[in-house]
Formats: sequence, structure tokens, C-alpha cells
Amino acid sequence: MKQLLFILILAGLTGFKPASARHISGTVYDDKNQALPGAQVIVTGGHQGTQTDIKGHYTIDLPEGKSKLTFSFVGFESQTIKIGKSNTLDVHLKASSQALNEVVVVGYGVQHKSSVTGSVATIIAPQADKKYSAPVAGLAVSKTTRHSNKAFQIMNAPVAPAPAADNESYKGINENGFKTVESEPLSTFSVDVDAASYSNVRRFINNGQLPPADAVRVEEMINYFHYNLAGPTNNEPVAIHTELSAAPWNSNHRLLRIGLKAKTIANDKLPASNLVFLIDVSGSMYEPNKLPLVQSSLKMLVNQLRPQDRVAIVVYAGAAGVVLPATSGDKKTTINNAIDNLQAGGSTAGGAGIKLAYKIAMENFMKGGNNRVMLATDGDFNVGASSDDDMEKLIEKERESGISLSVLGFGMGNYKDSKMETLADKGNGNYAYIDNITEARKTLISEFGGTLFTIAKDVKLQVEFNPAKVQAYRLLGYENRALNKEDFNNDKKNAGDMGSGHTVTAFYELVPAGVKDDYSGSVDPLKYQKPKSVAYTSSSDEMLTIKFRYKQPTSSVSKMSHVEVYDKPVALNSTSTDFRFAAAVAEFGMLLRDSQFKQHATYDQAIKMARAAKGDDSEGYRAEFIKLAESAKLLSPNNKVLAAEE
Repeated sequence: MKQLLFILILAGLTGFKPASARHISGTVYDDKNQALPGAQVIVTGGHQGTQTDIKGHYTIDLPEGKSKLTFSFVGFESQTIKIGKSNTLDVHLKASSQALNEVVVVGYGVQHKSSVTGSVATIIAPQADKKYSAPVAGLAVSKTTRHSNKAFQIMNAPVAPAPAADNESYKGINENGFKTVESEPLSTFSVDVDAASYSNVRRFINNGQLPPADAVRVEEMINYFHYNLAGPTNNEPVAIHTELSAAPWNSNHRLLRIGLKAKTIANDKLPASNLVFLIDVSGSMYEPNKLPLVQSSLKMLVNQLRPQDRVAIVVYAGAAGVVLPATSGDKKTTINNAIDNLQAGGSTAGGAGIKLAYKIAMENFMKGGNNRVMLATDGDFNVGASSDDDMEKLIEKERESGISLSVLGFGMGNYKDSKMETLADKGNGNYAYIDNITEARKTLISEFGGTLFTIAKDVKLQVEFNPAKVQAYRLLGYENRALNKEDFNNDKKNAGDMGSGHTVTAFYELVPAGVKDDYSGSVDPLKYQKPKSVAYTSSSDEMLTIKFRYKQPTSSVSKMSHVEVYDKPVALNSTSTDFRFAAAVAEFGMLLRDSQFKQHATYDQAIKMARAAKGDDSEGYRAEFIKLAESAKLLSPNNKVLAAEE
């Protein structure tokens, strides 16, 4: 009897199958039987969602208890279909009746539509887990409710045409000129650890053309490279180093290097991270060097995450939505699968995406941790808040919450460098341009701590020059980081941040007192005011004093330190290899900009100096620079004229 009972129980257990999600797949077509790539598929009344691939195919898991899927695409009527017994479902969407006669950009090309309308898709945001679905390609958010058992609507917006070639934008740079010490003895600026300009310039030159002058930010060119500086002591976050020599392009002038080195924290000792990947999946991102490179790059970063780190993924095209709620860093397969499933298509509602990303970051805020939104985009926003002013105000408001914004730029042709530099600057984050997978490795693996973890925030430098020793000066680069002299002591004034292990280099070109100078200019004596005589401390060997101000990452009150530089230059050949290599990069940058202050700078001189100062170049970045400078020399107008004459 017991044996029979055991057999019956075993049989019952064997026949029991727990309820599980159904795996539904199929293809979405238009009414002419053409596949629709980038169409949205969501679980009706749920939060799961996906998009069709280049062939219109989709796969989605239908949770137990759910029985319907909703299909939608810009210009077509949405359909909600109940799933039958089959796990395969092909759908034909009908074009809507209202005509807008617009060009619809999808992730796989440009479709001309004569019949496009505004269909509405409803997505439920359940209160229990506070998740959203992925966005509908080519749609824009009209209204989002707070987390509740209500729906938020996503309505169609006009979609921009395909980006024109060479439609890139760069913020204008008014190059720093020489300033006289008598009239302006103070120079004040915010540090900048960004390096986007260098990799972007590299992309231009490798493609056989010189970059636009405004794409060349000399300080970012210099700071692309690692320099061997000693770290701070006595628990200070940053160490200051200086070197003084002759300027390579004008031996009568001097070149002062100010080097900053942030302390390095081992990756396993870094605080936990609350990251939100904000990914542009609009139609302009469907190029091999855009979304596919974004996916590969972010997966490299995911491999660096620890169990205590958390990642959420927000995407935006015409609308914004969450495709992955905050997930612990040890669930790498889950995170990478969400990244792999992304498809590009639609217009670009960047403002809506940024707002949603900040909201998700705040919901998962880690006190004492690294709270950061990481935006990956080509910067081409065309729906909703999109102007630089709109974005600045949005980011300035959100950064007060303690959440930083870092920007990873991708692509070419319609690249919006000006917008992305602004976002990263106002968001207290880094800005990197990623043109290949090697650059992704450098930014997200080799410089992992510096990219993500702030050591000192609102870092400012103010230099006071001694007029008895210095007649005039010029700061090389940092035009977009200039501050008013009173901003230095104002703790409410935002400035740049430094991450773990970061180095920063700034160069001043100095005209020593008594040296004949063609650059500082002169002003006629004032008619109504008589100049007051000033007593100089000429007996001192001090040329200048550098004041350094910063805040601890969790503090709102700054600290200050200072260092004096004496009038004791060393011969250029006796300076460090880092000094000479960085000076070669600065000279190269001035030549690319065709700077009016390049004086006797030449490509040959910059290349020769860089070769001699290559030093320890284990990763090959300095050797790559030398080849880049050689290529730029061949592309320069002067070289072409010489070649033609020969």
C-alpha cells in the first residue's frame, strides 16, 4: 500500500509543471507586406517590451497571466492582439488615415511616408516594481504620471529627416590672447579632465582631412595622455607640480607647466556605483560606429562592475523608457542581454531621456556612493527640450541632487560636439569621444576609476603673476573653462571635477619682464584717470603664485592650498619627458587651429620633440600621436603647396 502511494505521489510530482512565461516570436509587416524594422512590441498591461530587428523579427517573453501583445510603429495604427495556442505570431499594421507627408527615419534607412498620423500607445507602469517599457521608435513622450497603476501616454511626433553629411557642430572658441600683468595680474579657470577633442581630431585626420579649428581644444589634446606625476601625501586629494623652461616656439618666452595628480584608489576600494546607462536609440544611431559601438563599449564597462554596483538602462528615440531596472553588477548576463537587444529607429527626444534617467538614478540613490548617469549619443536631439540653453538649465537643476552626468560621444557626419561638451560640463561629469573599440577600452577600462569616481570636485586654479618678473602671459586652451577672478572664492560657482588617478596639465606662455613683446599690445593713457603707481616686490625670485581650490566629494565647503614658482627656468632639453611631450602636443594643437599665437611653431619641430620625449609608451598612445602629427603635416595647406612646387 505504501509503495502504491509513493508511486502515485511521484507520478503527480512528475506531471506537475510550474507556470512559466511563453516565448512568443514573429514578424511585423506593413499593409504592403514589407517588414517593419524598429516596430514596438509590448506586453499589454505589463512592462516588458522589445523592438523588431532589421528584418522585422521580434521575440518576447509573455509572462504567466498575460495574454495580449500591443504592436505599434510611427505612422501606423496600433494593434492589440490576444495570443492563441501558437507561440508564433505575425502581424500586419495598417497605415493611419491622416497625412503628414513627412520623411520617417527608421534605424535601417529612410522611409518616405505619404500617410502618417499620431497613434497612441499606452504603457502601464506597475507600482510594485516601478518599471517602464522600452520606447516606441519615432515617438515622443507627451505626459508621464508618477509611479502608480496609471498609464503614461506616448504620442507620435514629427520625425526629422536623415542627418546631412558634415552637419557637425562645435562651440566657437575665442582663443586666449596675451594679457598684461599690470592690468590683469590674476588668471582664473576651472580644471578640465576631458579628452574628447583629441580622439575626435584623430578621427578627422585618419579619415584624410584636417579638423575644423573649433574642434581643436588644446587642453583636451594635452590631457588625453597619461603623465608620470607623484600622487598627493598627507591625505590630500590632489598634488601640484610645476616645471619652467623656454617655450619651444619662441625661445624668448617661457613655458610654465602646472601638473595636477589626483590620488589613486584601487578599484576594489572604490565606493559602490549607482549607474544609469542613458542610450540614444534614434534613427541617426543606426551606423556601425554608433549604436553597435555603444553596445560593445558598455559591455566592456559592465565587465568591470562588482556585486555592490547597480545598473539601470534607459533608452530614448521619439520617447524615453526603461528597458532594464536597477540590476546588481554581478548579473552581467542580464545586463548584457538588455544591451544586445537594443535597436535604433525614430526621432530623438533627448530631453525626455535625460529627465527619466535622473529620475531612475534618484530612486536608486546610494548615499556616499557614485551616482551617475552615463549618456551615449551622437548629440543630435530634435524632439522636446533640445537647445543648448534648455539642456543647460535641465542639467544644472539635476546636478544639485548629487547625481553626475558623463557623456560618451559616438559617430560622425551629424555629430554635435557642442551640445555634448555643454552637457558634461554642466553635469559635473566627463566627456569622451569614442571612435573605436580601443578608445572604449582606454576610457572605460584603463581609466575606469578616473572616468567614474570623483576624488575632488569644483577644482579651480588662480594664478597671480609678479609684474617685476612677468610682463605678459597667455593660458593655452581652457577657453571654455575661464572663470571671473571673484569666482575663485565663491563656493557656489561650479567647476571641474577630478577622478581617481586623474592627471591635469595646464600651460602658460610667459613674456618675462623687459623682453620686447609684439603680443601684449598697448593702450593710450587715460584722459580722466591718472594711473596709480604700484610698488613691485622686485627683490623676490617669485614669478607667480598658484592657488588651488577644491571640495571633497561630499562637501559644499572648499579648501585651498598654494604653491610659489620661482624665476629659475631649466633648459628645454633638461625638462622631463612629460613636459616636452605635452609641449609637442600643445604645439600641434596650435598648428591645427592655425593659431595667431603659434609664432615659430612647425610640424617638424613638434614631431621631433615628441619622438625624443616618447618615454615609456607601453600602450602605444604616444607613438600613435607621432604618426597622427606626421599625417596632419601631409594634409596641411603649406605642405601641399611645397609638394606642388617640387
